[in-house]
Amino acid sequence: MTEMVYGAVPVRDGEPILPKWWRTIDKWAMSCILILFAVGLLLGLAASPPLAAKNGFEPFHYVQRQAFFGAIALVAMLITSMMSPVLVRRLAVLGFLVAFVALALLPFFGTDFGKGAVRWYGLGFAAVQPSEFLKPGFVVAAAWMMAASADLNGPPGKTWSFALCISIVLMLALQPDFGQACLVLFAWGVMYFVAGAPMVLLVGMALLAVAGGTLAYANSEHFARRIDGFLSTDIDPTTQLGYAANAIREGGLFGVGVGEGQVKWSLPDAHTDFIIAVAAEEYGLILVLVIIALYATVVIRSLMRLVRERDTFIRLAGTGLACTLGVQAMINMGVAVRLLPAKGMTLPFVSYGGSSVIASGIAVGMLLAFTRTRPQGEISDLLTRGRSR
Repeated sequence: MTEMVYGAVPVRDGEPILPKWWRTIDKWAMSCILILFAVGLLLGLAASPPLAAKNGFEPFHYVQRQAFFGAIALVAMLITSMMSPVLVRRLAVLGFLVAFVALALLPFFGTDFGKGAVRWYGLGFAAVQPSEFLKPGFVVAAAWMMAASADLNGPPGKTWSFALCISIVLMLALQPDFGQACLVLFAWGVMYFVAGAPMVLLVGMALLAVAGGTLAYANSEHFARRIDGFLSTDIDPTTQLGYAANAIREGGLFGVGVGEGQVKWSLPDAHTDFIIAVAAEEYGLILVLVIIALYATVVIRSLMRLVRERDTFIRLAGTGLACTLGVQAMINMGVAVRLLPAKGMTLPFVSYGGSSVIASGIAVGMLLAFTRTRPQGEISDLLTRGRSR
């Protein structure tokens, strides 16, 4: 009777975990992530040897490290994707609290590795960037608060999540890391919009962001330098943006050939923030379009599944995770083609970086867990019954 009323998918009693996981997971989205990771290793083989030689390492030192961190990320992604939404929420909130404390302690115990922004903890054998792990945890925690506020006599979860968001944005801006700060603010705004935020409030947030950017431009030399470089009509060919723009132009449609690119010898961040320039130069526009299509497939398929989701928390958390992944990729590629100011943001699963790839693996694992097919009716069932009454 319950299935007749709610349109539920029959539950297979006693079904083992792995067959159930394989039956309910979004295989297209997972396959796209695996291909992106393979593309990252391929581009790492081209982009990282010059830096390895400069630092006195073996030619494929960074590729081997990326493969190691990537294996951890993929295992974390698969394990997380097998969890129930309730377990994902509990672990994500716990992880968020740890990352939040780590972010707050960065000014006292962190390091900048000579890059002018205190974003990492140096562990000797590796470096950890707390903001990368903070993002997925914050999305889940904020979605939980917003969903709780919709309950009868529920807490003011939207207000709490906004206060938490602003505190994180301020800590990130003080590093300074305006790119991650904007990404956190964007994730909260998307979830709040899906939760039913009035347009007036969203417009007010946009104006507040503009005012914050103006204040940062007037008081931060680091921020002002990047904005001035972006707005300048002339590109200094000796800057990272200049090298990247030239590499993309030289690559054309089909690229100059595997291993024939020159930008990797000039760009210090060719294997991280500007790896898309290496892809465009050696493999051309074709590979860039493939990479864009892979990200778009993950985001669109996830959102299509979430539209049918009836649980408010899952819908909000999944939307926040999917949109954060897509926007981070868009920002990274937008910077390389000079559509956006330089942000210092990695390309998920493709750029080199232990913190980035592991945190991305956890985030996508959460997204896959939230978009799995569950024994429930779709939200459209409620709308259909409402119209029939």
